[in-house]
Amino acid sequence: MPLATTLTRPAGPPAEPRPPAGGERARRARGAAPAARLAVGVLVLWGGLVLAGHLVGHGLLVRDHRVHIGAPPLVGGGDVRVSWRLGGAVLLAAAAVAGAPALAAALRWRLLLVAAWAGGAAWAVLLAASDGWAAIPAPLTSRYEYLTAVGRAEHAPGGFLRTFVAVLPGYPTHVKGHPPGLLLLLTGLDRIGLGGATVAAVLVIAGGALAAPATLVALRAVAGEATARAAAPFLALTPAAVWVATSADALFAGVAACGIALVALAATAPSRRRASAAALALAGGLTLGAALFLSYGIAPLGLLVAGLLVWRRALRTGVLVATGVLAVGAAFAAAGFLWPDGLHATSRLYHAGVASRRPYGDFLLIDLAAFLVALGPAAVAGVARLRDRRAWLLAGGGLAAVLAAALSGLSRGETERIWLPFVPWVLVATAALGRSRRWLALQLLVGLVVQATVRSPW
Repeated sequence: MPLATTLTRPAGPPAEPRPPAGGERARRARGAAPAARLAVGVLVLWGGLVLAGHLVGHGLLVRDHRVHIGAPPLVGGGDVRVSWRLGGAVLLAAAAVAGAPALAAALRWRLLLVAAWAGGAAWAVLLAASDGWAAIPAPLTSRYEYLTAVGRAEHAPGGFLRTFVAVLPGYPTHVKGHPPGLLLLLTGLDRIGLGGATVAAVLVIAGGALAAPATLVALRAVAGEATARAAAPFLALTPAAVWVATSADALFAGVAACGIALVALAATAPSRRRASAAALALAGGLTLGAALFLSYGIAPLGLLVAGLLVWRRALRTGVLVATGVLAVGAAFAAAGFLWPDGLHATSRLYHAGVASRRPYGDFLLIDLAAFLVALGPAAVAGVARLRDRRAWLLAGGGLAAVLAAALSGLSRGETERIWLPFVPWVLVATAALGRSRRWLALQLLVGLVVQATVRSPW
C-alpha cells in the first residue's frame, strides 16, 4: 500500500484491550484464592480467640464480680455510646483509609515520623473525646491513679525513695503496681507549677504516640526503609489508641520504644561511625533504664534487645547498653530504692489482692484475648504473612516478650493497657501487608467499635 494512502486513511476505532490469556487468568485466580483463605482464617482465629476470652471471662465474672473484668476480656463495662461526638474519629479513620498508605510511601522520612506521631496522637484523642473532652484527663484523676499520691511524695526525693517500699501498701493501686519513676516525675512537674490532670494527660498521650515513630526508626535500621514505610499506617493507627488516651502505660510504651530505637541505630551503625554508635548505645541504655523505673513490665522487652544485639554480634554495643541501664539502677539505689526489692513487694501485694481471684490458667487466655483486641486482626495477618527475617527480629522479640509476661503471672487481666509496650513490636509484622487499605480499615473499625461499646476506666 502506498505511503500516502496509509497516512491519510481515517483512523478506526481504538482496539479493544485484549483480555488476559486463560493461563494468566488462572494464575491470578490461584494467587487470589490463598490470600482470601488466609484473610478468612486470620479473622476466624482472631475473632475466635477474642470470643473464647470473652466466654471464659464472663464465666468468672458470673461466679465472682470481684475479678473486675466487666467487659471480658477487657476491663470496664459494656456501654453502647454512639453519638455525633464520634464523628471526628470516624472522619479521621475514613481519611486514613483513603490516604495513609500513599502518604506513608510518598512523604520524606522525617515528615513521615512526624506524621506517625501526630496521626497516632490525634486518633487517640478523637476516640477519647467521643465521651466529651473532659473524658481525656478523667482516667488520671481516679483514686487508683498516680495523681492522688503526688501530695504524699512532696518531701525530698531521697526520703521518698528510701521509704517507698516500706509504705507501698498505703499507696493507690497503680502506684503499688509500679516502680516510683512516674510518681517522682509527676511530683517534680507539680513542684514547678505543671501539676494536674491536664498536664499529665498531655505527657501520657504525647509520650505514648512516640511509640510509632520510634518503632519505625528501629524497623528502618533493621529491615530497611521500604519495610518501615509499609508498616507506618498500622503502627500509628492502632486499636490500642483507645488506651493511649489515657493510660500511663502508653507513656511507658513510648519511652521503651525510644530506647529500643536508639539501640537499633547503634547496633546497625557503620563501623566508621563508632563514636556516634557508642553515644547512641549509651543513650539507649539510659532510656531503657529509665523505662524500667517507670514499669516493671518493660523487663520482658530485654528479650527483643538481646536478640537484636546477638543478630548484629554487637558485643561492644551491648556492653554500653548494659552500662546505661545499670547507671540508672545505681542512681536509684544510691537514692534508696532497689528495683528487685520493689518488684518483690509489688508481686507480694498483687498476689494477695486481685490476682488471688484471677485464676492463672484462665487468664492466660483472657490476657491473650485482651491483647489481641488492642493489636487488631491485621497484626495476626501480618504475623502469618511475614517472611522478612530482619523484620522478624523485632516482631519475634515482641512476641517473646508477650509470652514471658503472660507466663510470669504478674499480669492477670488489664493487658489491653499493661501490654501496650509490646503492641508496636508485634505490629511490625504488618509490613507484610503492604499498602492494604482493607486491613487498615479493619484496624480502625476495631478501635471505633471498642470505643463506642466499652466504657473503659482508661
